[in-house]
Parts: sequence; structure tokens; C-alpha cells
Amino acid sequence: MTADANVHFHDELAALERRVLGMADRAHEMVGLAVTAATQGDLALADRVIAMDDEIDENYLGVHHQWTTLMARHQPLGSDLRRMAALLQLSATFERMGDQCVNIAKIARFNEGLPRVDRICGKIEEMGDLVRPMIRTALDAYIRQDVEEARLLPSMDEPVDRLNASMYQEVVTVAGDPRMLEWATKMLMVSRALERLGDQAVDLGEMTAYLVTGERVEFDESGIMLRDA
Repeated sequence: MTADANVHFHDELAALERRVLGMADRAHEMVGLAVTAATQGDLALADRVIAMDDEIDENYLGVHHQWTTLMARHQPLGSDLRRMAALLQLSATFERMGDQCVNIAKIARFNEGLPRVDRICGKIEEMGDLVRPMIRTALDAYIRQDVEEARLLPSMDEPVDRLNASMYQEVVTVAGDPRMLEWATKMLMVSRALERLGDQAVDLGEMTAYLVTGERVEFDESGIMLRDA
């Protein structure tokens, strides 16, 4: 690759990266909006989340086209190829995050007119308040290429997993009221979606470790990196 071509490639790569990270900002915002829609039964907010996901999906397709063109034109190697691979994986993860937010928002529609349980809403809101900083931490770690920061994500995910595991018992406590039980059962889906969003944030952290180290790794619960065999 000539010097001019190399400069052009890195300019295009930087533009692609900005587009991918813009998807992350949208996904981060959508989590809070989706949780509010589900816990407060706000249908207008649910529709807003769904519309935002359409934007993420459109960006995802644009990123894929831009990525393919860049790869075919320049055929990068080494650290540039790793960065390309990471960006493709990141964009797919952000697209899936948007889908999870839509799943949460749609619960507001399904539960319309049903009585809500304050204690369950409180736990769901707490999960959302835990997941959003995870996404931000994963994003910051990527931008700074900070593996140590990325390794914090499994411990941040632990209380999300714990809250999700406790949700079934919360549902059991309202089993005597059929309408309340119907609402609470659907909120289990919200809890599961938030738990999955936490897992996806950890996945983002593992991609940062790959970008920096060149090795595919998984984090254990304490953030220790386990190399793939």
C-alpha cells in the first residue's frame, strides 16, 4: 500500500469507526428509554425506541457495505485487519442491543391496561441503571484501548445477573392475582433482555482485549482473560 493509499485507508477506517460508535451511543440511550417505557407503560416512548432501532438497523447495513468496500479496496493486514474485524463484530453487537431494547419496549404494549407491581418495576429500573454504565464502560475501554477497564465488566455484570435470577420469585409472589401475574410474567422477558444486554457489554470488552492483544479471549467472572484453545 502506497503512502497516499495508506493515509486514505486510515481516514476511511476512522470514518467507519465513528459510524459504529454512533450506533453504540444510540443503543446506550435506548436502554434507558425502553426500561422507562416498560415500567411506566409509556406507549409513545415505546414507539420512539422502535423508531430508533430502525435507525440502528439502517446504520448497521451501511456499516456492512462500507466495511466490505474498504476491505476489498485496501486488503488491510496486521493490526489494521484486527481493527476491521473488531468493528464488524461491534456493529453486529450494537445492532443486537437495539433489538433487545425493542423487545423491552414492546412489553409496554403487551401490558397495556394491566396493574403494575412497584417492587418489580424498581428491580427492572435498577437493572437498567446497572446496564447503561456497562455499555459506557465498554465503549470507553474500546476508545482508549484499555484492557484493564474492559476487565471490570464481568464484576459490573454480576449484580445484573443476580437481579435477573431473583425475578422469578418476585413473579411467584403475585400469583394470586391473574392480571397482575400476567403483567409480571411479561416483565420476566424484560429482565431477561437486560441480562442479555449486560452479557453483550462484556462481549464488547472482550473485543477490546482482542484488538489490543491480538488474541481471542473470554473474561471469567473476576475479569481474568482466558485464551481460546
